Amino acid sequence: MTNPVATVRTIDGHPVPAEGKWTADPSHSTVEFVARHLVVSKVRGRFTDYDATIEIAEKPEESGVVATIQAASITTGDETRDGHLRNADFFDVEQFPTLKFTSTKVTPTGETDWDVEGDLTIKDVTKPVTLKVEFSGVITDPWGGERAGFTASTEIEREKWGLTWNQALEGGGVVVSKKIKLELEIEAVKQV
Repeated sequence: MTNPVATVRTIDGHPVPAEGKWTADPSHSTVEFVARHLVVSKVRGRFTDYDATIEIAEKPEESGVVATIQAASITTGDETRDGHLRNADFFDVEQFPTLKFTSTKVTPTGETDWDVEGDLTIKDVTKPVTLKVEFSGVITDPWGGERAGFTASTEIEREKWGLTWNQALEGGGVVVSKKIKLELEIEAVKQV
């Protein structure tokens, strides 16, 4: 039995995956964030429990994404910090167990680049964000499945979602930056 050929269409000069439903493979994807700490360094963290569905439409601009993240899955490599991020000062995971992103608009911005606008909900506060997405292509895996790669990023001001905890530093600045960079590497599997 031969593997099927991975399907990439070219529409208006933009390579895009085959239409249909694609789901993120958490074993080969990451949902990460970067925050400045004490003004001088960066702390990286990630969410390890999430699901994302990408519906690729016949017309790529009509495609959509829905992602749900389990807030308690946050990890930065430091249990004390992770506990603080899970409590009411930040994500309050007992009261608000999930974060959610639902796309509202998809627009091409380059050959393989797209703006994916959508609503990000954190702690029951929903605000618009724009993900800068790069489509990396499609490949047939050794088991005959199709996998597509996407890289996405955006920057948010965390206080707009009620993540307001901070402490002022004696020499100026604050403990945690107000701006947080979100970085995603998504390997999505085509559903049959």
